[in-house]
Amino acid sequence: MSINERDLIVGGQAVIEGVMMRTPNAYAVAVRKADGTIVNIAARLPKWSDKYPLLKLPILRGSAVLVQSMGLGIKALNYSANEAFGDVQEAEAREVKIALTPAVIEGEGDFAGLTGAVPGLFPVPTQKRSQDEMKKGGTAAAAGSIIVAMIFNVLLFVAAPLLLTNALFIGAGWATAPINSPAAASSPQTAGTASDAEAANSHDAWYARGWRNVKTYLHPVRPSIAFNLIDGVIRMSFFLIMIFSFSLVKDIRRVFEYHGAEHKTVFTWEAGLPLTVANARPQPRQHPRCGTSFLMVVMLVSIALFSVIKFDSLVYNFLVRVALVPLVAGLSYEIIRLSAKKESGWFFKLITKPGVWLQNITTQEPDDQQLEVAIEALKESLKLEPQTGEPALAPLS
Repeated sequence: MSINERDLIVGGQAVIEGVMMRTPNAYAVAVRKADGTIVNIAARLPKWSDKYPLLKLPILRGSAVLVQSMGLGIKALNYSANEAFGDVQEAEAREVKIALTPAVIEGEGDFAGLTGAVPGLFPVPTQKRSQDEMKKGGTAAAAGSIIVAMIFNVLLFVAAPLLLTNALFIGAGWATAPINSPAAASSPQTAGTASDAEAANSHDAWYARGWRNVKTYLHPVRPSIAFNLIDGVIRMSFFLIMIFSFSLVKDIRRVFEYHGAEHKTVFTWEAGLPLTVANARPQPRQHPRCGTSFLMVVMLVSIALFSVIKFDSLVYNFLVRVALVPLVAGLSYEIIRLSAKKESGWFFKLITKPGVWLQNITTQEPDDQQLEVAIEALKESLKLEPQTGEPALAPLS
């Protein structure tokens, strides 16, 4: 194998009872069926940057990879569920009821999981589908899943933290509340006026008082660095709680084991060793280019960016945060890209450390059979990779 081939940066995603591996120009999914056999599917990736040269530019290329990874990740999940669960009768006999699965907590799923990609819930099939679905179709289903995931993640990781932080600043007296509000009554400067207003309204119906309280705590607070730090802490807390909750589910732990198998296989490739179970077994299961690291970088980048662009309106602050998602994703991608280089400085390595630590949860030690599946996925993907060409970045799980 040529040195140029070994320079290829590969990545992937854990799926249901399998692994999807991606090289710069191709991908493959390998899944272990219930009877113990391994099946796979592989195809070349469309080169969006060839059709749209602007997508080769820094930051823009990160947003393009994000969108492509989301669609590819969902198709890989659909294929793996299709093969792992078999027909409906087998799934019902095992009492497997799959409607939504937390796909974005690992792999490219969680890279894609920014908007939600990651983390989010993606629907997967409970009945047998065509073997050629990934190659011939599934675009509409993938698009629908991406939209659902984006809405879910925007609500959970943008809207909810913003509203909670705003309410906290009003309630704690760190920001000015409306003069006739209960929160203002506790302020020495407005205590008399606010108390009179509160007494005058004490006989209002409960729903009127409730609505008045809601308007009080949603009185717009102009974001500051402190505001965005607390907003970021709340957002990160939601993410960590979700990850930890998923880790307690037995079926998700198996996904985490395949996640570990994927990382060990990638490390084996990067070390220039033959792709064998024996060589993969001793490799570490935490990788700095993991999507988990990407999400942690997203949290940090968003705190800094949202502190620069801010308004005296909750609606505007919400809309600008949603609009800046592609920019946050692009900047975070570039940081992960730089941190993956051997010559990258201490800053880029430090900023990805929290994500590496979090992988102690999102990856688990795989067995030899799981390593075998990950290795087959990478081998099948490499078969479709051109022997020459400029290496490109494929996001790791």
